[in-house]
Amino acid sequence: MSSSRVSLLLVWLVGLPALLLSLITWQVVGHGPLLGVDRDVSDALLHPDRGSELLADLGNVQVAVPVLVAVLGYAAWRARAAGRDRWWPAPLGAAGLMVLVPVLVVPLKAWTARHGTAAVPPGTGYFPSGHTATAAVAYGAAALVLLPWLRTAMARRVLVTVCAALVLGVSYGLVRRGYHWPLDVVASWCLASVLLTALWLLLSGPGRGRRRSPSGTPGPRTGPS
Repeated sequence: MSSSRVSLLLVWLVGLPALLLSLITWQVVGHGPLLGVDRDVSDALLHPDRGSELLADLGNVQVAVPVLVAVLGYAAWRARAAGRDRWWPAPLGAAGLMVLVPVLVVPLKAWTARHGTAAVPPGTGYFPSGHTATAAVAYGAAALVLLPWLRTAMARRVLVTVCAALVLGVSYGLVRRGYHWPLDVVASWCLASVLLTALWLLLSGPGRGRRRSPSGTPGPRTGPS
């Protein structure tokens, strides 16, 4: 990919999400007019039911993180079996990304101290949505790590579609159930976009596809593309 295309992607996947996250955070901290729109959207979508609760639960750490761990284990096994001399950056990078989620989200929750909707007990710390960030990073990172090992374009499209559906399902369930305001969810999308772009850049770096030759020196790339 040319440097100009990479720069354009970085603007869309990092620059705009980071700008939008800053704008939303500013509105939340300053109780800006955007919160009025947020309340209206929440009122229109709010309808707690069992279905929305089940969707929201897909963003639980107990659900999303084991899925990621299973994918990372599989990717590491495939890379080692293929003789990759650098089999560890993908699983290590994705795992590190998952660790960063609470490191970034928890201080933001404490600083913004946003109250919840009428459907949750009184309290603060709802911005941004930790469940959304967990789901987006866990399922998104799983897709990025698994994509190179899928042989057909159809399989890759199915994987991306399933992961996107999981994230959107969690997001909808959180708002529908009233666990979060819509802006809480959107802010976590922005944060996840920045983090996943960093992982994509790591996985696209030099030497990612080298296979170790019998002599122990890196050989030409083999395996999935």
